Amino acid sequence: MGSPDQFCQGNELVSSVLLRCDAAGIIVDSMSTLSEIQAAADALSPEQKQELLLFLAARLRAEGATIPEPRTFAREEIAEWIAQDESDLERFKAGA
Repeated sequence: MGSPDQFCQGNELVSSVLLRCDAAGIIVDSMSTLSEIQAAADALSPEQKQELLLFLAARLRAEGATIPEPRTFAREEIAEWIAQDESDLERFKAGA
């Protein structure tokens, strides 16, 4: 068996277990609640979070989950957002 450094490259979510690394090596944390899984996901690198997101999306598709309907916005609402954004940009440029 190799040293912990060979296996320990940050945190990794495997099934419902988080492999967490510290100076002493690998620590296995079991998770059973959504809040524990969310906390573990927070500890992942951006690349691992993307991998987790793709994994969950594939699982949802396989289970027949439906995609939410696209949201629709009135032209006036979008124009208002754009005007507010432009106003905010001008204030930012002016140093406000």
